[in-house]
Amino acid sequence: TGPVTAECLGNLLRITLSAEYFEDKYLSFSVVDQSGVAWELDEAMASQCGYTVTYSTWSNIEFRASALSCHSHLKRDVFTVTIQIKASHTPDMKNAATHLKSASCRYGPWSPREVVCESNYMEVSVRKEVPQTVKDFIQDEPEDWTLAFPEAKVREASVWQIVFHQPEEKKALLVSDAWSAGYGLNTTDTRVLLRIPYTAEQIQLVEDQGITFSAVRSSTFYKQRWMILMVDTAVACPVDGVDYANKTIIWTVPKYIQLLSAGATSFKDVLVEAGVDLHKLSAKEMASRRYVLLNDLNAITVKIPIGAEGGYYKTSVSSGQHGAKYTINLFLEHQWEDNKWGLTKYTIIKEIETPFEQVELAITNNSNLSARLMNVTVGTFLPDVELVNLTIEGVTVAVPEAVQHGCLIYEIRSASGSKAYVIQIPFDAPSIKKEYVSTDMRAYTLNVTLVFMIHPTSETFTVPVTTVSTVKDAVLPTARGFCDGRNLHLIITRGNVDQNWLPFISDWHLTPEAVQKYSYNLRDNGSHLAISVPFLSSHVSYEDFHASGIKASLHLTLKDGITLANRKDFSISCRFSPSELIQCLPNGTVVITAVKLVGIADLDTSLLVLRDRECKPSLVTEKTATFKFNVNTCGTNRKFNSTTMTYENEVLYFRPGNDTPVYQLKFACSYAIKQTVDVRYESKKNPPPSIKPGFGSLALSLKIFKEKSYSDPYWELEYPVVKYLREALYFEVELLQPEDERLELNLNDCWATNSQSQDSLPQWPILINGCANSEDSYRTVFHEVTYSSRVKFPQHLKRFEVRMFTFVQGTTLLQE
Repeated sequence: TGPVTAECLGNLLRITLSAEYFEDKYLSFSVVDQSGVAWELDEAMASQCGYTVTYSTWSNIEFRASALSCHSHLKRDVFTVTIQIKASHTPDMKNAATHLKSASCRYGPWSPREVVCESNYMEVSVRKEVPQTVKDFIQDEPEDWTLAFPEAKVREASVWQIVFHQPEEKKALLVSDAWSAGYGLNTTDTRVLLRIPYTAEQIQLVEDQGITFSAVRSSTFYKQRWMILMVDTAVACPVDGVDYANKTIIWTVPKYIQLLSAGATSFKDVLVEAGVDLHKLSAKEMASRRYVLLNDLNAITVKIPIGAEGGYYKTSVSSGQHGAKYTINLFLEHQWEDNKWGLTKYTIIKEIETPFEQVELAITNNSNLSARLMNVTVGTFLPDVELVNLTIEGVTVAVPEAVQHGCLIYEIRSASGSKAYVIQIPFDAPSIKKEYVSTDMRAYTLNVTLVFMIHPTSETFTVPVTTVSTVKDAVLPTARGFCDGRNLHLIITRGNVDQNWLPFISDWHLTPEAVQKYSYNLRDNGSHLAISVPFLSSHVSYEDFHASGIKASLHLTLKDGITLANRKDFSISCRFSPSELIQCLPNGTVVITAVKLVGIADLDTSLLVLRDRECKPSLVTEKTATFKFNVNTCGTNRKFNSTTMTYENEVLYFRPGNDTPVYQLKFACSYAIKQTVDVRYESKKNPPPSIKPGFGSLALSLKIFKEKSYSDPYWELEYPVVKYLREALYFEVELLQPEDERLELNLNDCWATNSQSQDSLPQWPILINGCANSEDSYRTVFHEVTYSSRVKFPQHLKRFEVRMFTFVQGTTLLQE
C-alpha cells in the first residue's frame, strides 16, 4: 500500500502510482543503475530499454520494466529494478518530492526463446547455443561492443553486431550504430536480447492469415570467449486483428506465424492462457466475466463483451460531442514446441479501445421555488472528467471564481466513482434572465456554458446548459388616473416585470423628445411613471359630448421592449366642461373648437365647416378644428329675451356628395343686454372707494415651476425640490374656484419657515402688504400673467420669483 506499489508479473515488474496521491502533479521518471546513477526516462529511452509508462483505470499510472531491461540487475533467477519518481506542482519541477522504489522479482525457468509484445516495443531473447565457428564475419575494432551501453563493462560474452534481413538486402549494424538507431541489445551469461521500438527503421509490416504484424527478421552475432556466435533474433507482433460485433470485442491472433517458425515442420501447443492487466484468469474466472477463449488449429480468439468486468470506460470527445470508449488491457500467453526451437514463449500485452460512442448527458432542473434558488444537476460523468470553468453572460470564469457571480458549484460522487455537478444560483442573481410569461407568472432562465477537461489527456469539451423555472411571483404595474379640469393624468406604479416595457399612446412611443414636441409632461423615477396630457391634444380620444360635458379618454399601452408585443393597457376617462371648447369674447368674437369623435373614424377635421360653408377652421389638428369668427358672420343666428342676446351656430361635417351632416356640434354665446335707466341724483361729495370684507368658498393652488415660462411645474413625485443658494424658484398662486371674471386675486403676506408648519420659527417675510420685502438682499420679482390656452382669467393668477436662501444664526446654518 501507499502511493507507490510494486508487483511481480512473470518476466515483468509493475510499479503503480496512486492516482489520488499524485493527482494534479507533474511527474518525471528515472531509472537507477547499479552504480546509483539516475537516468531520466523519455519515450525513446523507454522503448529502447524495456520500460513502459501508461495510465490504467482512470488516472492510475503504471511503470513496467522487462526482466532484461537496460538497468536491471540480474542475478541467477532474480532481477532487480530501482526507479526514482519526482512529483511537483509546477512543470519546471521546482520543489519536487522524490520517491525511490526498488523491487526484486524471481523469474524462471527461461524458455529457449521468449518473445514479448509490449505496447511500445517488441522484445526477443534467445538462449545461447553451443559455440560454433562463423566464417566471413565483418571485422571491426576488437572491443567495439563494449561501447554499447553506458554501464557496459568488458566481459567475456558481449553482443558484437546485428544483421537485418530485408527483402532488398541484408544490412549489418555494429552494436554502437544499432544503439544509436534506437535498438536495444544486451547479453547475459545465458541469453542474447534484441529490443525493437515500433518506430524503428527496419520494421516491416507483413500479413499472416489476414492479420497485420510488425516484424523484423534479424540475426545477432555475439562474442563467446574466442569465438563469434550467431542466433536468430526474428520477432513479430500483431498490430491489428481486433473486430467489434454485437457489443463484443473479438481479438484474433494467428498461431505459428511464418516469420517465427522458419525451418520448423512440426508444432505442438503447450499452453494458451489469457488474462487482464497481466493477471492470468482461470477458466472459471473467465466464464464468470463472460469472456471466451478459443484455441483453434490456426488461431487463438479472445471475445470480451463490451463493458465487462476487467475493463473500464473512459471519457472521449468526437466533433465536440461527449462520449465514451471502453478500454481493456488484455494479456495473452501462447507456449508451443517445434522441431527447431524447442519451446517458444510468446506474450502479447494488448490495450484494446472500442470506437467512440456518444453518451447523452442529463441536465436536471431541481430548482427550489420557495427558496428562490436555481438548482441544476449536470451528469453523469466518469471519474476522469473535471469541470474547469464556465461562461456566464459572455464572461468565462474558473470554478472557484464562480461564487463571485452568485454561482455555487459542487461535485457529487456515486459509489461507482462516477460523478455529477450541481450548479446553484439565486433567482435574483444578475446572471439569471427574468421574463414575464403571463398573468402572474415569471420565467427565470439560466444560460451557462460549462467547460470540462478529460484526464490525463487534458482534452476539453463544452456542455451548454439552459434551464427555465416558472414562478408565480409576477407583480404587474398598476395605475391611477385623475383630471384637473385642463389635463388628463395617469400615474403608473411599476411592478417587477416591466423594467423593459415601453409606454405608447396610440402606437406612438412616449420618448422624452416626442413628449416635448407635444408639450406633454412625462416623469419616470424608476418606481413610478406619470404622464400628463392636455384635454385638447392629438392623443386624447373624444367619445361623446352632451350639455353636461365632453367625455375624453387617454389610453396608454406598455409594450415589450424587444418584441413590442402589448403587455398592459391603462386608460383614464373624464368629462370636461363644454366651456373648455368655446370662448365668447366681449368684442363679439367667438372661438370654438370641435373635436373628432371616435365613432366617426373617417372624419377629416380640415373639412369641418360652420353653417356658412365658406367658414373653415383657422387651426386644424388630427382630432380638433378651431374656428374664430364674429357673431355677425358665418350664418350665426340671434335670439333675444329680456336680459340676454344669444348667438347660435353649429360645426358640421358632410361626406362628399351628401348634404346630410354626419357630425353636428351646436354652440351658443349669450351676452347681457345693455339697459338705460333714468336716475335722479344730486351733487354730493363722493366718499373714497372702499372694499368691504366678505365671506365665501375659494379654491386656491400654489405651484412651483421649473423656469420663468411657467409651462413645466414640479409634480408630486418630484418633491422635495433641491436647489442651490441664489437659484430662482418660480411661484404661481391661482384662484381655481369660483370662475368669476369679476374677481381678482391679490396677495397680501407671504413668508418662509424652516419647517412644514406655517407658524414655526424662524420666519422670513417674502411679501409684505403685497410688496416685496425691502430688507431682502435679492428682491422678490413679480411676473406679468397674460391670457393663454392655459390661463383663461389672468386676473386669477399671481406669479413671482424668489431666490433660494437658508436660515442662519450668526455663522451657523439652521436646519429643521
